[in-house]
Amino acid sequence: MVPEYSERISSDRTEALFLVLTLLCLLLTIWRLNAAGLDTMAMIFLFLCVFCMFYSLNYRTLNIRLSADHLELKFGLFTWVVALDNVEDCFLDDTSLWRIGGAGIHFSPIHGRYRAMFNFLEYPRVVIALKRKLGLVRDIAFSTQRPDELVEKIRSVASLKPNG
Repeated sequence: MVPEYSERISSDRTEALFLVLTLLCLLLTIWRLNAAGLDTMAMIFLFLCVFCMFYSLNYRTLNIRLSADHLELKFGLFTWVVALDNVEDCFLDDTSLWRIGGAGIHFSPIHGRYRAMFNFLEYPRVVIALKRKLGLVRDIAFSTQRPDELVEKIRSVASLKPNG
């Protein structure tokens, strides 16, 4: 029997942070518009306001779905699908939070391998090492509330797949 797994996680702290940043940037935009009109600094504050608002709306919830043949990670508008026949290994992530760069989706080289990360800072992360690159990406890391259970399920399902 092939295990299925579904998880939906969110972070009130991350949401609050981005809402506060959105409000702060909005207030700075209004202040700058009143003080100097529509100048470069007002445009920068407005851009930052829209950017933080996008983050607060898009990165509210991470949906994780494991099926018999793939793992799907969905963060707002962005979805990443990993075919399980492309999984080389699956393990808990021990990378420092300082190295990750924040909540949301990030891309960075870690241990000589380019990694895509879907994360909230307060949850542990699972890493999937890929047999074949997806673009530049060799590893996918993502937050989960049940890392041990998910690692076990991914290893179980991936071992049922032929080596590709």
